[in-house]
Amino acid sequence: MSRRVVRQSKFRHVFGQAAKADQAYEDIRVSKVTWDSSFCAVNPKFLAIIVEAGGGGAFIVLPLAKTGRVDKNYPLVTGHTAPVLDIDWCPHNDNVIASASDDTTIMVWQIPDYTPVRNITEPIITLEGHSKRVGILSWHPTARNVLLSAGGDNVIIIWNVGTGEVLLSLDEVHPDVIHSVCWNSNGSLLATTCKDKTLRIIDPRKGQVVAERFAAHEGMRPMRAVFTRQGHIFTTGFTRMSQRELGLWDPNNFEEPVALQEMDTSNGVLLPFYDPDSSIVYLCGKGDSSIRYFEITDEPPFVHYLNTFSSKEPQRGMGFMPKRGLDVSKCEIARFYKLHERKCEPIIMTVPRKSDLFQDDLYPDTPGPEPALEADEWLSGQDAEPVLISLRDGYVPPKHRELRVTKRNILDVRPPTGPPRSQSASEASLSQHTLETLLEEIKALRERVQAQEQRITALENMLCELVDGTD
Repeated sequence: MSRRVVRQSKFRHVFGQAAKADQAYEDIRVSKVTWDSSFCAVNPKFLAIIVEAGGGGAFIVLPLAKTGRVDKNYPLVTGHTAPVLDIDWCPHNDNVIASASDDTTIMVWQIPDYTPVRNITEPIITLEGHSKRVGILSWHPTARNVLLSAGGDNVIIIWNVGTGEVLLSLDEVHPDVIHSVCWNSNGSLLATTCKDKTLRIIDPRKGQVVAERFAAHEGMRPMRAVFTRQGHIFTTGFTRMSQRELGLWDPNNFEEPVALQEMDTSNGVLLPFYDPDSSIVYLCGKGDSSIRYFEITDEPPFVHYLNTFSSKEPQRGMGFMPKRGLDVSKCEIARFYKLHERKCEPIIMTVPRKSDLFQDDLYPDTPGPEPALEADEWLSGQDAEPVLISLRDGYVPPKHRELRVTKRNILDVRPPTGPPRSQSASEASLSQHTLETLLEEIKALRERVQAQEQRITALENMLCELVDGTD
């Protein structure tokens, strides 16, 4: 008589649990725009959610500790003239977030540690280069200030946010709308999915498609793809009969899938959230009321179903906390922020353990907030793995760091617009004198502006102290 052998895995008993009601964020008017992004971004300091806003696009940024009912007059981040479609926190600065909009622009914002008293309306920098809506944003995992955007113009642009310049533009690769873009662990390759049903692996610095697979999923509805720790590609999509399907692919051999599993007949696009430390992928469908999770291993069938977290309410979007923001004392291995129509609810994934000691096997060293490369180093061809940190003593976010934007002087590179004209000695002397006067005036104005900025910062800090004192 044969006995079924149960697969050994420390993640076999992972279970999900919704946070208590007082740990949720209430009275948030979550955006109703029809777009397949997660509408939510979270890091160890802040929770950001795209919200309904009249006359443009906006999102709200809340400190993680500010749970409960959110005041209807709570300041928003506004500045876009059309709905915000995607937001993404910078992995190397917890106070910097990028937003992409239907108005064709990307804006990068500095979020203060204190609660602002009015809407934040001035981004640090506005990036303009797309001709249609921008729906996808993704920061480079290891290089400082490198941001990727993908738009409805079928173009991927990679920016240096520190200078506002376009580093690379991939405008000949995709013939149709781009559905998803994902970096690999060191940011040397991209995995993209497109409306033409093709999964592509791209070397962005060479502008070349390294490998591609047509109809990884045969259905017409959008596909998603993420890189796994082993360098494989995990995809979600639809069969020809509109059943949802997941796949695992080896980019070195795209002919046959490593694994392909049909799931159900729901029509919501499955958003995959992958944790490379545990090699668990969590699948959240928009409109679903569940989160399914699978472990990816080297043993057949390669993608192992673990469990499903189910609830009553459907999800409008989902935020995924980076590993350094988790509570290691409670053996928490993932935390989601589930968007309802009017609230955001944390969902905690835990591995049950009896010991209160730090669990080394659950928490290998994980990417920290320090970049491994500068933008120009990455552009020149260098690659580096993420700078890892230990979570043994818990993670303490670094103090507020300002993102400084240094724009190149466009006057240095712009060619003269008219034919050269000979100058007399008196004209040359006069123009030299005028130039010196202007430079002096600019210098004086700059000093005055810096003094005013310091004064504003000092007043805002005093205001925060007064507010904290009254609390």
